[in-house]
Amino acid sequence: MGAIYTDPDELLAAADTPVITVGDVVTETLLAVCTPAVAVIDDQTQRTPLDSSIDRAAFSNKRSVVNDAATISAALVEALGAAITADDSTVIVVDGEEDLATLPAILLAPPGASIVYGQPDVGMVLVTVDTAVRDDCRELLERMDGDVDEMLDLLETNAVSGW
Repeated sequence: MGAIYTDPDELLAAADTPVITVGDVVTETLLAVCTPAVAVIDDQTQRTPLDSSIDRAAFSNKRSVVNDAATISAALVEALGAAITADDSTVIVVDGEEDLATLPAILLAPPGASIVYGQPDVGMVLVTVDTAVRDDCRELLERMDGDVDEMLDLLETNAVSGW
């Protein structure tokens, strides 16, 4: 969905604020050079538990949510919405899986925000939130199983702006 980076400094030079990370390895990599405004982690990489946890002390706020594999829970959407509007940095620790959190992060964040997620064995993907990217995410959601209208309503209710 965006440009791929392997160097966190180069990624940050291309990014705008707020920076929102989805994934443990991406979050840990960026924590070496900055604290993301929002980080979504699950203490796993490629569905394998990490040897050590992400340093949560870097974040002012901590939230925990349940989000089953291959789903986007209401709790995750609400936590993302609250974190994106918070004045201080927030880590959202997912019990389950955070793989699909990129979609609601894009739909909830303000225009121009930078969403960063990992492309396993390749690097970090930087997505700048704009209308075209949001439209692509909505189309992806509309092809998924579940109550899509309810999810879109929830996203619209929790979005910062731009719907």
